[in-house]
Order: sequence, then C-alpha cells, then structure tokens
Amino acid sequence: MRVLENLEPKAVFHFFEDLTGIPRPSYHEKAVSDYLVKFAKDRNLEVYQDDLFNVIIIKEASEGYENVEPIILQGHMDMVCEKNPGVEKDMEKEGLDLEIDGDYIRAKGTTLGGDDGIAVAYALALLDSDTLKHPRLEFVCTVSEEVGMDGAHAIDLSPLKGHLLLNMDSEDEGIVLAGCAGGGSANIRRPLIREEKDWDRMMIHIDGLAGGHSGTEINKGRASSVDLMGRVLRGLSAVTKLRVVALENGTKDNAISREGRVVIAVQSREAAAAELEKICSAVQSEYSVVDPDIRITAEDPAGYPEDISGLDPLAKKDSKAVISLLTALPQGIRRMSDNVPGMVETSLNWGVASAAGDVFTMRAAVRSSVGTAKEALFEQVGWIAKSYGASMEITGEYPAWEWVDQSVLRDKMARIYREMFGRDLVIQTIHAGVECGLLSEKIPGMDAISMGPDILDIHTPNEHLSISSVQRMWDFIVRIIETK
Repeated sequence: MRVLENLEPKAVFHFFEDLTGIPRPSYHEKAVSDYLVKFAKDRNLEVYQDDLFNVIIIKEASEGYENVEPIILQGHMDMVCEKNPGVEKDMEKEGLDLEIDGDYIRAKGTTLGGDDGIAVAYALALLDSDTLKHPRLEFVCTVSEEVGMDGAHAIDLSPLKGHLLLNMDSEDEGIVLAGCAGGGSANIRRPLIREEKDWDRMMIHIDGLAGGHSGTEINKGRASSVDLMGRVLRGLSAVTKLRVVALENGTKDNAISREGRVVIAVQSREAAAAELEKICSAVQSEYSVVDPDIRITAEDPAGYPEDISGLDPLAKKDSKAVISLLTALPQGIRRMSDNVPGMVETSLNWGVASAAGDVFTMRAAVRSSVGTAKEALFEQVGWIAKSYGASMEITGEYPAWEWVDQSVLRDKMARIYREMFGRDLVIQTIHAGVECGLLSEKIPGMDAISMGPDILDIHTPNEHLSISSVQRMWDFIVRIIETK
C-alpha cells in the first residue's frame, strides 16, 4: 500500500511518492532523470535529456491558450541526503521510508527530499492533467543543484519559447522570492606528514546538533560541529600536548554540520578529559536555547568509522596547521544587509572537514547578495589558507538573482493570491541560492518568481512537508496558469 495515496491533491502526492522511491543524491540522478523521460514519452510530450541528465519536457497549449505567453516551470531533481546516527539506509541505492505525522510528511531517519521533489511533483501533475487549461508549459528540471547548480550552468534552454519562469524551489507558503544571493564553494586542501608518536589515543565525538540549511537558517545562531571541533582542539592543546590522528566532520557544505569525530594522540589523557568536560559544559550553556541537544564526549577510538589503528599521528607542524585552520577560518554570518532589514548579506558555512591519509580538506558554502563582498570573502579565505600551507579552489560559482522593478508575473501572482486568500503575498529576496539567476542569464528579459509550500528543517533528517500547504499552493499554481 502506498503511504500517500489518500492525500489531496492526489496527482501531486502520487508523483511525489514515486520520486521518494528513487534514490537521487546529487551526481546520482540518472534513474530519476530516466523516470522523467519515460513519463514524457508515455504521454507523447516533447522531451529533451542532456549528457548531465537535465530534462526539459514541453506540453503545447490547450485550446484557447495558443496565444498566451508560455510558462516555464522549474525545479531540481537532486536532494540533500542526510540521516540520523544509527540509520543504516544507503541513500545512493535505497528509497525513503515515508510516514504521515498529522499535517506533515516525513522520511524515517533521513531527509525527505521535499527540497525539491515537491516542485517536480507539481510539474508532473500539471503536465499529466487533461482538464487543466493552460498556455504552452515548459518544464525545466535540473541536476546537481545542491552541490553548485551544475545542471543550471550547463543546460541548453534553446527549446524554450517562454520568458515567464515559475521556480518552485522555495519553502515558505505565502512568501515568494524575487531575488537571491550569489555564491560558490571554497575548497581547502593541505598535504599532511605523519610521524610515530606513542601517546594515548582518544576519540572526541560531537553530535546532537540541530544543523539546517546553510543559507536560510544561517541566521538562527545554531552551532556548527566543524566550528566546535576547532574550539575543542585548541582548548585541549592548552592543557596537554596532542596530535591529530584523523577527523571527519559533516557531509555537505550547504548544510550546517551536525556531527563530527576526531581521534587524537594525547600526552595526558586525564588533563584532556577534564578540559573536555569544561568545554562541553560551556558550549551547552551557550547554545541552550537555539541548539539544546549538543553532546561532546570522549569515546573509544575503536568507534571511529574507519580502521585507523595503524595510522600514525600528524607531525607537530601539520597537526598545528589543521587546528589553526579549523580555528582561524571564519564561520557564519559576515554582514547583514543594509537594504533589506533582517536579511543576511554575506556568510560562509564550513560544512565539511576531513583528515584522512596524507591530506586535510575543508569545504564551505560562500554566499552574498553583493558580488564584491563575495569575492572579498573568497580572497580572505584563500589568504588564511595559504598562511597555514593550504591551497584554495573555488567551485560551483553562481550569480546573484537581482531584483527587478517591473514584473508582470509578480504583479499577477500578488493579485491572484489576494483574491484567493484575502491577504497580501509577501515578496522578498533570500540569502540562499536559487537557480533563477543562472537561468535568467540564458534567457534575456526573463521574468522570474520562486515559490513553494511549507517545508521545514530542510537538509536535515527532521525535514517535513506540510500536506495542507501543498494543497493550497497547488490551487494557487493552477490559478496562475489558467489565468490569461
């Protein structure tokens, strides 16, 4: 029995459940891309699939709408794959386990992929309908949005005729986006030298953090396990000599890191354990309101995910460099916007850190709505990295999506929303990245808006999608499309 089969709108939840059964982490989208192509071919729709597995599906206008401006529907097919400790699901090979919790849909122990599976489900339901009155619909579904918008960078939009873009990659009902920050990833790499050191070993485990989206939730003051790892290591270094053996922390640069482990060799295990208790107590007190479940514990190194029993500690200089990089590189909000009250202008999030074998790596999502501020932050990170013998590479850069004063689509949506719900539609810009900026560069004069239903705690295993909000936003989308 399908879990969502009794939910409304039936077509939307039918396709959404199909999608949750297809593993679709970034860079592993072939299966879901082929599903979309089959969907189109089964309905005799025009379809394009490129070498990256981006897909475009086109449905010609219904009778009476032939001369109405086409509408581009847009979303991405990949999802952030995060899971709770102890969950054994292989998210590259297995579908999700859905459950209904009151008004919400969740996936047991993992991210749900509502970001951006719900956009794909909306688009498929629209394309599948034989009662919808519509202009030409052009569905653009991209790959690898969550890791640098690779699909949007590469996709060929020449089959499209439309200039009105309805992106469905937002997560707040009643709030639509008309601009977003630009960004990219900072990738730090430093070679390591190891040497034998016969000291006691201990593993420090940081977990229980709330995490969250590194764009939309960077302003909530939540802790980062990468940042805390630097704090722990420099604190322990003050009371005993130590060397880093191995560390792993976080999995995605666009998710605030929730868990990390580091194995260290220490001259005085007792001094390290006593200091760790002090640090843990201080951190738990500082974050008691916004991140109340933080745990920092000393554990048996045998609990490290990999066998490192034969791995020597880092040399003194290299161990110090790793701790220094974890400490010196900035984390979180760098500047708030002067133009939009309450909005973050510039930030970065170190979502991944790893010391394995002979190399130390870190990766951050860098975001800013001001291009020069973004470049300055990249320069700062590169300068700090070089100071400690590391190099920096910038990948996955994407432009800001700039606000435009005149928007036919925005005005139409505001009018319809007021008629349907009796209140004003909130129109704003956002600190997170949206593909509209890249797509707008490919189609001059594009008029774009981003919207979506309520999805909470995206990029975390607590992600949940509001059923009632999906229904209301479906009704809204249908009205937008059917209104000439």
